[in-house]
Amino acid sequence: MPAHSPDARRIHRLFALALLTLGASALLSACGGRADAQGGPPPAMPVSVAPAVQRTVSDSETFSGRIEAAEFVELRPRVAGTVDQVHFKDGASVTRGQLLFTIDPRPFEAEVARATAQAAAARARAELATAELARAEKLLQSKAISKQEADQLAATARTSGADIEAAEAALKVARLNLSYTAVRAPIAGRLSRASVTAGNLVNEQVVLTTIAASNRVHAYFDGSEQTFLRLRAAGTQPVVRMGLANETGYPHQGQLDFVDNRLNPQTGAIRLRASFDNKDGRFVPGLAARISMATSASYSATLVPERAVGTDQDRKVVVVVGQDGQPQFRPVRLGSLQDGMRVVLGDGIKPGENVVVEGLQRIMPGVPVQPQVLKVDERGMPVFPAAGQPGAAPAAPAGN
Repeated sequence: MPAHSPDARRIHRLFALALLTLGASALLSACGGRADAQGGPPPAMPVSVAPAVQRTVSDSETFSGRIEAAEFVELRPRVAGTVDQVHFKDGASVTRGQLLFTIDPRPFEAEVARATAQAAAARARAELATAELARAEKLLQSKAISKQEADQLAATARTSGADIEAAEAALKVARLNLSYTAVRAPIAGRLSRASVTAGNLVNEQVVLTTIAASNRVHAYFDGSEQTFLRLRAAGTQPVVRMGLANETGYPHQGQLDFVDNRLNPQTGAIRLRASFDNKDGRFVPGLAARISMATSASYSATLVPERAVGTDQDRKVVVVVGQDGQPQFRPVRLGSLQDGMRVVLGDGIKPGENVVVEGLQRIMPGVPVQPQVLKVDERGMPVFPAAGQPGAAPAAPAGN
């Protein structure tokens, strides 16, 4: 066969095509092996989860208030005169009825003496009038005097009796004024300073000092219209707790004892008052107070840690991780915050389901994760292990 015949050329082309096919197959096999080695699903990212808990809770609200004394008295004299003596130290605690000021009693003692004498004179005149009336009645029987004279003597006797009553009333007033010269504490409590000292002339308009009852205080605060309606719907006496500016939380428990009879139409708020025991004198009128008050009846609720709640555009979501490691984004309706735990309303989350509390930013829809279940404390808050301990998840802020 000639070297350049048509058959020879066809054989050469077929041989070259076979070699090209074999080379392409080998290249594709090598590329496929590398793809299989480098591809496949990514490893599951670790996240920290904690179980949702079920508790009996009640909704509460916080308010800013001001402490006032349950009883407060501006002590004024009830008679005018000169202050003779001050019987207390500024700022002292006093009991009810304790002597605080003495006003010069001599003018009032003289008035008592004068009223006593007038009462004695009135009684003497009444005795004389009574005796004359008795004689007149005997003489009238024998017609020794006229009926008109007897009637005049009877009227004089009745007038003398009225004079006795007037004189005795004046004597009571004089003795009462004399007792007012000893100014006593009308309530038990703590005194302010004495605004006047001995030697000053005072009258009923002068404030001698003030007394604030110390065994009980009131905390006044304003609630909204919604607060008022929730309280009325609950129908129970709410628990009120209070904390001062230098205290953590609300360590003092009291009770709501007053709700005003109208809402302020300008602000839509209503004045509320809680009463607190103050036997140790911890609370001073005028202090600012932080108030926490339950505004609903107790109910059973599902709670998740506050850090488990994230935001997806205009809704709140919680990520639940099942047994298969698949994250589930569930929209939720949130209730009140209870010691770092958020109430979840409705059936969005069930007690015992594991919710992501750390690593939300690592989660992608449809990609499994590696859940690391944390222990929880008595409130349901997750307890994170120290760095380096088994079960410690990589530190990362919770996504919100």
